[in-house]
Amino acid sequence: MRAKSEIFDLLLNTAKEDGRIRAVLLSGSRANPAVPEDRYQDYDITFFVTCMENFFNKPEWVIEKFGKPLIMQMPEIMRYPDGGGHFNYMMIYPDGNRLDLTFDDKKYMDDGEPAVVLLDKDSPSEFFPVLPQQNDSVFHIKPPSPLDYYSACNEFWWCLNNVAKGIARDELPYVMYMLNEIVRPELHNMLEWYIGINSGFSFSAGKNGKYFKKYLAPQLYDEYLATYPSADYGEIWAAIFTMCALFRRLALPVAESCGFVYNQGEEDGMMTYLRGIKDGRL
Repeated sequence: MRAKSEIFDLLLNTAKEDGRIRAVLLSGSRANPAVPEDRYQDYDITFFVTCMENFFNKPEWVIEKFGKPLIMQMPEIMRYPDGGGHFNYMMIYPDGNRLDLTFDDKKYMDDGEPAVVLLDKDSPSEFFPVLPQQNDSVFHIKPPSPLDYYSACNEFWWCLNNVAKGIARDELPYVMYMLNEIVRPELHNMLEWYIGINSGFSFSAGKNGKYFKKYLAPQLYDEYLATYPSADYGEIWAAIFTMCALFRRLALPVAESCGFVYNQGEEDGMMTYLRGIKDGRL
């Protein structure tokens, strides 16, 4: 695998030698000082250019400069034919490196996410404001508002009815969709808030909870893992009831810490319904 220094040298030398490329920005995890560095991190790079038409849907130019990838994706030609003023080449190379290279001709809009200017040929800058010192506070877990909390609880308990009905109807794809795409995000919200109340809301749990293992006690994390079933309905029912117990275990201390009142009636009503479906009484 090519070293980080080789990748950056290739990117910066390419930009320096091409007058149409005026600036280079690094974003993503490699710009975030809070993310541990490893060899699987993408290189999220933006070339700010003066003439987008020369870089729009020109994979041959990218391949000439950076080598032939194992696979490439160009999202704009798939879903956004006009590109909206930018064009992205996402590439994985034979050595395992992944480069997400975006070309843009508009000023950079600082949204608070970590970003580092690697090259700026113009003074004053044509594309960049003065960027603040980099940190990942924009990703930190945020305390829930009353609406956030009560909505998460209601959505979690209510949508379990669809999971149960899907099992009763033997509609496995629907069951897995409802369980993992609709119900699970509310469990993730509660897990994040639980982590937050125990940490002062001072860090991020990562995209889709990828750092849960780091911030949850081992027993609690093992309980969370048990909410992932196979395609066996017996395992799915066991995962559902584990998920319910875990949600309650998290929601009560979050409510206490934030001054909310947990709606026990929602839980009791749905648990009665779930048991009725499982036992064949409903």
